[in-house]
Amino acid sequence: MRFATFIRNEDTTNKWRIGAIVGFEGAQGYDKRVCGCAIVELPSKQFGETMLEFAKGGERLLAAARTLAENVASPRIPLDQVTIKAPITGMDKFLCIGMNYVDHCEEQGKPVPTEPLIFSKFASCIASPGDDIEKSRETEKLDYEVELAIVIGKRAKRVSAKEAGDYILGYTVCHDVSARDLQLGRNGGQWLLGKAMDGFAPLGPSIVTADELDINRLGIRCRVNGEVLQDSTTAQLCFDPHQIVEYASRFMTLLPGDVISTGTPPGVGVFRKPVVLLKDGDVVECEVDGIGAISNRIVDEKPAAARLGLQEQQMRNFGGGADDFGADGDG
Repeated sequence: MRFATFIRNEDTTNKWRIGAIVGFEGAQGYDKRVCGCAIVELPSKQFGETMLEFAKGGERLLAAARTLAENVASPRIPLDQVTIKAPITGMDKFLCIGMNYVDHCEEQGKPVPTEPLIFSKFASCIASPGDDIEKSRETEKLDYEVELAIVIGKRAKRVSAKEAGDYILGYTVCHDVSARDLQLGRNGGQWLLGKAMDGFAPLGPSIVTADELDINRLGIRCRVNGEVLQDSTTAQLCFDPHQIVEYASRFMTLLPGDVISTGTPPGVGVFRKPVVLLKDGDVVECEVDGIGAISNRIVDEKPAAARLGLQEQQMRNFGGGADDFGADGDG
């Protein structure tokens, strides 16, 4: 199944809703970016207001959603009548795995890690498909990374790789936007600031359950202004999603809705010759076969007043206010 968060274009309140994407390739209205034709809305009274609430409902809500989506009598909303948003927000944890593609290690001349390298982003990093991504004035070296991301479906602590699949709700596409000067050259070598700025994690277009995917054989690619700069396959992963869940759950309790982005393949801008860095106006498209594609434009940082308005809108959608987001002036 494919679960998405969306806005009905006719809805002037811009309410975020959740639904199941239905349809198949070749059918009328098929959108290859989303891998479907229409959305069956999941009523909030039964399924929750947000994807996070839906994820916390576990197998019971998952089964009910499947029944509703497969019922031909269920109302279907054509995709051209909705705007797809980030599939999930407000999670407890957003983990990331570094150096997790064999070919990405090779391009850096680095050995393949013997255990997953874990760092983190935050819920405030999340952006939706189509959102502009601000290039902060704190960085001069903005880079792109396409990644496959895991979405956890139920509480996991010390689970084995063999049983890890039972704890995964599904998979989505992540753009791990990276400020290389902050990640690699400043802040004492800590990656956090270079990875966790506002908007540094566009997600989408949907969450796809594992039964729809051959998770270890997915093509994965990134295009900048239409040019393919990353092109690999999840067969190159050093640690597959089940191994990652096993490892992470040794150290922390994974909760429904938690996201784990599994690393990027080779071709990132900082290791290209010549180096390719993102600038104002660039359009980055990240795609994983079987899940779909997300596209975001890079824009230079806005003045404080405009940025505050964007943050207020984000937190209104995420269930908070500007104060919760930590909005402030230019300082």
